[in-house]
Amino acid sequence: MIAVRKADERGVANFGWLNSRHSFSFGHYHDPAHMGFRSLRVINEDRVVPGAGFDTHGHRDMEIISYVLDGALAHKDSLGTGSTIRPGEVQRMSAGTGIRHSEFNASKTEPVHFLQIWILPERDSLDPGYEQREFPLAEKKGRLRLVASRDGRDGSVTMHQDADLYASVLAAGETVTHRLAPGRHGWLQVARGTVTLNGESLAQGDGAAISDLRDLAIAAQEDSEVLLFDLE
Repeated sequence: MIAVRKADERGVANFGWLNSRHSFSFGHYHDPAHMGFRSLRVINEDRVVPGAGFDTHGHRDMEIISYVLDGALAHKDSLGTGSTIRPGEVQRMSAGTGIRHSEFNASKTEPVHFLQIWILPERDSLDPGYEQREFPLAEKKGRLRLVASRDGRDGSVTMHQDADLYASVLAAGETVTHRLAPGRHGWLQVARGTVTLNGESLAQGDGAAISDLRDLAIAAQEDSEVLLFDLE
């Protein structure tokens, strides 16, 4: 079964400096029908104007993944970590027992466009942690590149949940396939472009919850970028 979450049905938050779309309930947007999917709790598509951002704030008991599509995102946290996340890089922050951080557009002239992803951890009260890695475009072209996993295999960032996150950049006409193990579920998020998932058309910003299916085929109708979650 494939249940499509259309881009224009998502929650909206527009504060001038931030224009955000929420696939699941978040902040002031609450929809009991969309509280998350399996361990996937948040997918926010955020656009932040130059020089603006999220002031220091706290999180706990959540695995937070930042995936930048355009621009650069500056990150600072209470662990003493400071970095800039750019396209091709994936950051994982484990909030665990508690962490405070800020996120700002690193540019004074260009907007930043990124996906903020929250995944429920396998247990609460973990030690806070942080990891960031680069995944070159060549490794994502025409294939599903593992970028986050529980065991950090294939050079992926680690997260405290039985979940795999793949990224793929597809040229028009290209297809990638993935097999879900028995009892596993999937979520496909279209970051840009237009694809079909087992024949179901999905446009930029659309997501799809996948259950009771084994074999997945993602075909690009135009140049596209997608994220695929393989979930317990």
